[in-house]
Amino acid sequence: MARVVWIVIDSVGIGALPDSEKFGDVGVNTLGNIVRQHSDIKIPNLRKLGIGNIQGVDFLEPKENTIGCYGKCGELSQGKDTTTGHWEMTGVLVETPFKTFENGFPKDVIDEFERQTGRKVVANKPASGTAILDEYGEHQMKTGDVIVYTSADSVFQIAAHEQIIPLEELYKMCEIARNIMMGENAVARIIARPFVGKKKGEFTRTSNRRDYSLNPFEKTVLDNIKEEKLDVIGVGKIEDIFNGQGITEAVHTKDNMHGVDETINYIKKENNGLIFTNLVDFDSKYGHRRNTQGYKEALEQFDARIPEIIQSMKDDDILIINADHGNDPTYKGTDHTREYIPVLVYGNQIKEDLNLGIRKSFSDIGATVADILEVKMPKNGTSFKNIIMK
Repeated sequence: MARVVWIVIDSVGIGALPDSEKFGDVGVNTLGNIVRQHSDIKIPNLRKLGIGNIQGVDFLEPKENTIGCYGKCGELSQGKDTTTGHWEMTGVLVETPFKTFENGFPKDVIDEFERQTGRKVVANKPASGTAILDEYGEHQMKTGDVIVYTSADSVFQIAAHEQIIPLEELYKMCEIARNIMMGENAVARIIARPFVGKKKGEFTRTSNRRDYSLNPFEKTVLDNIKEEKLDVIGVGKIEDIFNGQGITEAVHTKDNMHGVDETINYIKKENNGLIFTNLVDFDSKYGHRRNTQGYKEALEQFDARIPEIIQSMKDDDILIINADHGNDPTYKGTDHTREYIPVLVYGNQIKEDLNLGIRKSFSDIGATVADILEVKMPKNGTSFKNIIMK
């Protein structure tokens, strides 16, 4: 049986979906607009895998004789966030968008949160994660109040200085918030946002972020793999996105390169089933912060590690690389963008230079993973295993 190494390059979209305007996104193209601003970008290994050969990717020179299969997927779910994207790619469609709080959270929610945590709340509004620290970071350090904020996504975010509020207490507050933000107030994720620094302009978020998601409301491919007594190893924030459901082992990571390191460590070990990695820096450090230079450099750093990933793979391993949404760093605002995602597949058992075309749903990827591992198929998705295997 083959083993699947599944790497999500978080937010690396490749062009607006047909319905993107309904989500406030016009002319968005995360990778395309980065390439247009930085024509010197060096991603030779992604190009060898076929990213420049995908239909509609007219901003990269196509490569002759690519070493894998390539295509793109549309999104059927009603959203453009991490949870929606990952759930769809594992077979669960989100047909009703997760609730958002454009004007901050209701007074009764904040009152209950303050009562249970014993901490006062400041901010309580939509905001950029870096701007909110400049606005309230010094106050938080002086008073011990916690910064609560949201965004265009369905999130309840709690920021606190690591030297003022211990991580264990911050994580406990997130658990409290998770219990409060259910039912009619349910949000997709509660996010711990610890930071460090001494004054305005110097505050930075740390890698000790934690996400507390809702449980998927249906079984995912991960559940089906686990039920067959195979490994489902989550690297990065995978465990958080699925609230631990369907995961057999997990490791949190500090940054993209740590995520690649841990992925390679697991590839070299004896395990069976799925190694599932999320590399979040593209999204959190560069997409939301509208930093095209940083995004470009992060893509180059990941690209440079692809040969190492491939060299560590066993003969029957199959590598899948795809995104989960877009986050165009050239677009207005600070939020995700609704885009097609690339999908690249490589392995000794995989055909070379094969165009998968346009798949209608992210869930086709998860269905293919299930098919490769010979486990129960998810509710949604059409496998392309029979197309890609030699």
